[in-house]
Amino acid sequence: MYAWRCSLVLALAALGAQCQSFETASIKPADPAANGGSMSGTPGMMRMENFSLKDWIQIAFGLKDFSLVAPAWLESAHFNVTAKGPSASTREETSAMLQNLLVERFKLAYHRESKVLPAYALVLDKKGLKLTPSPEGEMSCSTNMGRVARVTAKHATMAELADLLSHQLDRPVKDLTGITGAYDVKLEWTPDNSAAERENPNAISIFSALQDQAGLRLEARKLPVDILVVDSIQRQPTDN
Repeated sequence: MYAWRCSLVLALAALGAQCQSFETASIKPADPAANGGSMSGTPGMMRMENFSLKDWIQIAFGLKDFSLVAPAWLESAHFNVTAKGPSASTREETSAMLQNLLVERFKLAYHRESKVLPAYALVLDKKGLKLTPSPEGEMSCSTNMGRVARVTAKHATMAELADLLSHQLDRPVKDLTGITGAYDVKLEWTPDNSAAERENPNAISIFSALQDQAGLRLEARKLPVDILVVDSIQRQPTDN
């Protein structure tokens, strides 16, 4: 799941630079036999293939599993979406258009609240930061979740790194480092419960990798987390 979420951020950015509003939007049920989902953005056009309503909501609102409270059936309702909008727009405006599409076509109603949840605080290790400052540019990221897990990010702030880490863990991650600026990040570790971890006595956890390779630590705490609660949503969209 995470590998394509990283690319989704980039796809939204590509579309956001070109699209002010959706002139048209087609929403159709996905093929029940389809596997996996994909998203692409080109100037004025966006396509989402085999996206569940849950995934759509998470992408549109920038949410993760722990920050969304919604009916379980949203995971099994999959759709193909093609939306067109010719004028320029920011990534935030594009996200807002995806949100509005859910409201208009699926009658999504929701509210936000804050809950104190088990979380991780991203803090500076006592030995100091080991990351390289990044020149100006757009944040980019890539992942490989094989026998050796890798996350590479360019021009990432500490808040963005915390967001990347939260995709790998079962808890929210909040940046409490106090570090400003952007950095290039490369982390490698052995995924939990993998064959490589069982066979390799020198397997390294994501916690150790973060400390040894980046000079940062994760501390388990209870922290306030913003939650989106779905109050109601239709199972089928209104007509195209």
